[in-house]
Amino acid sequence: MKKSLLALAVLGAFAGIASAQSNVTIYGVVDLGLVNDNNGGSAGSVTKLDSGLLNGSRLGFKGSEDLGGGLSAIFQLENGFSADTGVLGQGGALFGRQAWVGIAGGFGSVKLGRQTTPVYANSDVFDPFGDALAGDSARLFNYSGSRTNNVISYNYDASGIRAQVQYGFGEVAGNTSASRTIAAFGGYRNGPIDAVLTYTANNDATGNVTGKTTLLGGNYNFGVVKAFAAYAWNKDVVAPSGAVSLGADTRNALIGLTAPVGPAGTFMASYIRLSDKSKSNADANQIAIGYTHDLSKRTALYTSFSRTGNDGAASYNAGAAGATDKLFNAGIRHKF
Repeated sequence: MKKSLLALAVLGAFAGIASAQSNVTIYGVVDLGLVNDNNGGSAGSVTKLDSGLLNGSRLGFKGSEDLGGGLSAIFQLENGFSADTGVLGQGGALFGRQAWVGIAGGFGSVKLGRQTTPVYANSDVFDPFGDALAGDSARLFNYSGSRTNNVISYNYDASGIRAQVQYGFGEVAGNTSASRTIAAFGGYRNGPIDAVLTYTANNDATGNVTGKTTLLGGNYNFGVVKAFAAYAWNKDVVAPSGAVSLGADTRNALIGLTAPVGPAGTFMASYIRLSDKSKSNADANQIAIGYTHDLSKRTALYTSFSRTGNDGAASYNAGAAGATDKLFNAGIRHKF
């Protein structure tokens, strides 16, 4: 009995030391909503329950350990899932949203692993919908994917200056250019202004074609309203799947706003224009409105609507060329 008590005391002491030196947070989001989507196709509209409309449903672990001398070990593991079915998101990856480990200090931080792309990570800077709901700018903007595997990144954030450089290894034997990704962003945040410039260059599976996306955007908070704007250039787009749109040459433009509604509500609106320079009669536009209402610090209700119109040779978000997509959703999100 005494030995058991002694063992428990020793284990308790070690646990106390470990907790004093490291800090781990468990967090998550459960988000479910009702969706009605009429994409103008022959099948008609669909009504369904969907997950992650305002914020992606997730379970995450993040933490740091003080290494002394101003250095810390840092990590983040984030699982994505569909709350309506319980299945894993991001193609079934266990930690498909993020999975990285690194070192941080006065110089910034270096991270290794699966990480978010610069455009996706900064979507709330230039998009009033923050890459969410029916007004999600990614419905017409090219994000070059939301995450990249096998990335080493350098990150800096101090005195309003934010910056990141990413290198994603293609990991193809004998060809260091194949499936490689190089990306970066620089941003400035001070008082009412928040601006960012992002650049992404994705190589195809052979390394012979490089898709390039450059985006400049930001917002300015006037108090009664926050105004958003963005402009992007896309060339020879390479999708995360490896599919290549060789010769693609498109431009994206966005204007939008958010405005507080009482102490707990936020109204959102945006207009997006996509112009295709490589094809005629292939432009598109999207107009969207939305509203979120905080029931508490953790729980919110939301609703939104968007309409995407296509020229005769375009079919963005639609079931046929020239068709119009109408998307409505409403739901609840809870953080823990």
